[in-house]
Amino acid sequence: MKTSAFLYPWDVNGDPEAAARLVDLGVQQVILASAYHSTRALTPRHPRHRVVTAAHAAVLHPPGPPWQGRRLRPYPAGDWAPGDAFAEAAAALADAGLDVHSWVVLAHNSRMGADHPDTSVVNAYGDRYPWAPCIAQPEVRAYVTTLAADSAARPGALGTELESCGWYGLAHLHAHDKTSGVPLGDAAQYLMSLCFCAACARGYEDAGLSAGRLARSVRDALAPVWRGETGEGATVERLLGAELAAATLEFRGRTARTLQEDASAAVRAAAPAGFQVLLHADPVPYHCGANAGVEPSHVLAVADGVVVPCTGGPALLAPFAAAAPPGTVLAANLTVVSGMGGAPGTLARDAERAARAGATELRLYHAGLASDADLAEVRRALRR
Repeated sequence: MKTSAFLYPWDVNGDPEAAARLVDLGVQQVILASAYHSTRALTPRHPRHRVVTAAHAAVLHPPGPPWQGRRLRPYPAGDWAPGDAFAEAAAALADAGLDVHSWVVLAHNSRMGADHPDTSVVNAYGDRYPWAPCIAQPEVRAYVTTLAADSAARPGALGTELESCGWYGLAHLHAHDKTSGVPLGDAAQYLMSLCFCAACARGYEDAGLSAGRLARSVRDALAPVWRGETGEGATVERLLGAELAAATLEFRGRTARTLQEDASAAVRAAAPAGFQVLLHADPVPYHCGANAGVEPSHVLAVADGVVVPCTGGPALLAPFAAAAPPGTVLAANLTVVSGMGGAPGTLARDAERAARAGATELRLYHAGLASDADLAEVRRALRR
């Protein structure tokens, strides 16, 4: 299977050995960040630095003309990715014989939420999530689709991977995160991620729901969670009731699907023929975050394929494999940084399991963050 590694431009720029290391690792392709959220990243092999602090979400290239005059527009990077950092890194990687695809983070931007609080998801208690732009808002949707087009089809990129192309919610490591005092399962995470901004309130009303009553129902449904009384296996339907659960999911699913359609279409309109468009995705529609919850048959009709989290096993691949037409890319994303919960020592076994589950390609997260020992395990696995 074709194997790709994720990378940041600052892993490459200023390090003349970086591209050769990737070739020696045994990958054929690099997924290179072109628009990314704030982060603090280790660079264990770079000759000039060891820690890069990206202070805010930014484009790692010069913003294009479509942003002129807009209230919501991407922030330029600081000294962690000056100039056209993406193009510089992409050229070095391509010169070494590696294919380069862009990696674009869309509906996830803490600085936007700080500068424009009205754009953020608002939960049933009235708390804003500044890291999570609400994709039901027309201005946010225009921002997301323009960012997809401008940051995906960069010179030197043969394709793109769109992350966070859907709803974002509570689950996010925001600054020094201290939200684990009460265990929240999938259902509670979903309820804490439901948005009640003005745009979502109108959406609920159009669907025949009173936003105020829905918010009260969500708070009532979460009350036993805060008391620790829900137990294992609580579902959204059990907590909220089947009718309200179905109604919220229908509105949010429709909103996410149309955004995915618009973002993919915007990329294709800006890119040359043959440009590949993949979405980071989860087959559970109510899941929120970097791997947006999707309906497999819909997303595979919109994009050329999906990138699916498989570090804990390949179970999430099955719904996509069942819906995939011939030629679809089903990429299994495996974390190979042992300090981040990855298992590079079992990469060969994990890749075989993913292939049996339907994976056609592998993604390795993340070649720039991994230790030398982790990369040695990856190299051995890929050579096998």
